[in-house]
Amino acid sequence: MDWSVVIEYKDFFIRGFITTIELTIVGIGFGLLIGLILGLMQISGKAYLKIPARIYVDLFRGTPLLLQVLAIHFAVIPTICEEILQITPPSALFSGFVALSLNAGAYISEIFRGGIESIEKGQMEAARSLGMNYAQAMRLVILPQAFKRMLPPLGNEFIALLKDSSLVTVIAVNDITYAAFTTAKSTFERMGPYITAAVMYLIITLILSRVVFYLEKHFTPQTRKK
Repeated sequence: MDWSVVIEYKDFFIRGFITTIELTIVGIGFGLLIGLILGLMQISGKAYLKIPARIYVDLFRGTPLLLQVLAIHFAVIPTICEEILQITPPSALFSGFVALSLNAGAYISEIFRGGIESIEKGQMEAARSLGMNYAQAMRLVILPQAFKRMLPPLGNEFIALLKDSSLVTVIAVNDITYAAFTTAKSTFERMGPYITAAVMYLIITLILSRVVFYLEKHFTPQTRKK
């Protein structure tokens, strides 16, 4: 293995490292927002909210993320920008942000839905009996309790999103995988670039895992020893 090629292309890997973190943060942020909205729509009991949310979730969970990335970058965004808005389509990185956020939102919505439905119905009834409206009861009583139960699956989804971000390589987004692939293609050195990429993903995954673990300990009440 010739590690000199990694040093030679270090700026490319650094840019890819930063881009992967950006993709993950944006995907998590907008995925949480979309997931919360869809989760609330699914438990609303109103057909005009529940059915569209269910269709959205089934669509994005039932089709490959790679296909979604390609469709959004080469079909959806160009159509909206060129034919409707009459503007130049944004960069491939923007397409990556959109695809990852929409996909993550579908999975996170199921986590929110399951977490909210796991809270006893008496909690909502008690909150309403104290004079809270539905939104206040959900924000102040139900969601804080559900969040503690949702942390482990949310952590798994965040880590999965980080690794799935590598799929934006197919639309030439300069993430970690793209940096490794381009370096290997340019130098004909295979092992060094791909091992470097794997180590980078591992580092980010471990950091993200520790953050989730800390949040779990922080929000989960500790049982006192007698």
